[in-house]
Amino acid sequence: MDQALLLIHNELPGTNLTIYWNFDRCYHCLLQVLVDVSQSKKPGEPSIEAVAVSTQHGSILQLNDTAEEKQVCRLEYKFGEFGNYSLLVKHTHDGVNEIACDLVVNEKPVDSNLPVSIAFLVGLVLIIVVSFLRFALSLEDFRDWISKAINSQETDGLINSELGSPSRAGDPPPEAWRQSATPLRLRCVDTFRGIALTLMVFVNYGGGRYWYFKHASWNGLTVADLVFPWFVFIMGSSIFLSMTSVLQRGCSKFRLLGKIAWRSFLLICIGIVIVNPNYCLGPLSWEKVRIPGVLQRLGGTYFVVAVLELLFAKPVPEICTSETSCFSLLDITSSWPQWLFILMLEGVWLALTFFLPVPGCPTGYLGPGGLGDWGKYPNCTGGAAGYIDRLLLGDHHLYQHPSSAVLYHTEVAYDPEGILGTINSIVMAFLGVQAGKILLYYKDQTKGILIRFATWGCFLGFISVALTKASENEGFIPVNKNLWSISYVTTLSSFAFFILLVLYPVVDVKGLWTGTPFFYPGMNSILVYVGHEVFANYFPFQWRLGDNQSHREHLVQNIVATALWVLIAYVLYKKKVFWKI
Repeated sequence: MDQALLLIHNELPGTNLTIYWNFDRCYHCLLQVLVDVSQSKKPGEPSIEAVAVSTQHGSILQLNDTAEEKQVCRLEYKFGEFGNYSLLVKHTHDGVNEIACDLVVNEKPVDSNLPVSIAFLVGLVLIIVVSFLRFALSLEDFRDWISKAINSQETDGLINSELGSPSRAGDPPPEAWRQSATPLRLRCVDTFRGIALTLMVFVNYGGGRYWYFKHASWNGLTVADLVFPWFVFIMGSSIFLSMTSVLQRGCSKFRLLGKIAWRSFLLICIGIVIVNPNYCLGPLSWEKVRIPGVLQRLGGTYFVVAVLELLFAKPVPEICTSETSCFSLLDITSSWPQWLFILMLEGVWLALTFFLPVPGCPTGYLGPGGLGDWGKYPNCTGGAAGYIDRLLLGDHHLYQHPSSAVLYHTEVAYDPEGILGTINSIVMAFLGVQAGKILLYYKDQTKGILIRFATWGCFLGFISVALTKASENEGFIPVNKNLWSISYVTTLSSFAFFILLVLYPVVDVKGLWTGTPFFYPGMNSILVYVGHEVFANYFPFQWRLGDNQSHREHLVQNIVATALWVLIAYVLYKKKVFWKI
């Protein structure tokens, strides 16, 4: 899988070749020795070496004269999966001293992305068909025609119930979501959470073994890098909406503080259990327990943001009847103490990241170490972030297989859910709180909500462009999931505001979409996340594949497993079973 065969033909008499290789996405990386090819023994009989090359990204090939250590030729090429290629190295006909390196395709590669395209088209067709049927059933003439054709009052009643009438249990109409006083439950929030969670399950199960469904090796974004910060963002929105509801019902702040502390503690404990499975690996060694993790990060972030909001909680102002009579920055100015704390917290992240001395590493280093930066800092992975984790937690209590090892061949432990990155996770959650305040403060002003979502999306996007210089690696602070850099937070928060800009009017205002099927896992997120981690290696979520080197078979397996968790969430929703901690 993700490999091609390369035959290197050396037709140069008296010249041994050393072939160097690396990915073009490996930024400022040392080239690695791929193979040595001996000299041609006689004219017309080249020396041939066969090697496997990766097809996930474009490749850089550099051919050097082994004896003189000088470059013979260099080329960049994107090999295709299961392709067969020949690299012909020979003298040109025009001159003896000029060398040509020609790449020839012996067997064409397969289109490894075809299964993803087919799966996308099938899903799109299903969405169109379901949407058309729902629209057709909403037409009175069409319903009457079906009723007369079937001539059954029982069937007619069933059709009416499927239209989503206000009396259907668990599915109130869109207006009910907007007009309810307390608690305010917005379907778009649960839908967004469900989208992030469903994608998280899919990528955690393998994502068809495609590189873009795995985390970026260092700088940049893939699909897998989107889901966790979106979940954190929506958690922030839910914190404000639920806390406001609980306080309006008369719950004391002291009692609510106890609930916050207990929930945070449970999230951290469950997370430690999940990231340290021992049912297949034998007895767990306490010396190698991984301490950071996804739920641990959520637990710590939840505690800080929830306590911050609780300390400065104020009654929600009266809903404005018109945009002109309402102070346009009320959702921000009413939270100035929280904003001051968040800005100070971000100042701490910037100070530690760029000014904390790290032994053996340049101050302010943001690189991956390993082969990166021409191999100058092999043990400096993550700079200050990695140093703080190794200093406070120890190497053995961190993630041992970071994504940086894929391209950069790093050898030190590094945890993407480490201590320093939690600061920016808190910032991300607080931006989610801001979205929740917009939804609650202006709940009768659809236009005002949409304007604010668009403004925040553009503002945070502009910050991201400034920090990154609109590039993957050349900016002041690149977008980086491993570091949870501030540009990563602003970029993903910008995306989140734009997603809510679409979901809110479509789901809650106009009712054009109910959020199905993502709404259901969004309503039972802890159960789905914990369940998919615990049962990942059990049937029917995983089975032995006929061809383990097939993207198609892996993709089918991962889609089926993800769909099963969506189905489980749907069944539990209908039975009114929710796991809350």
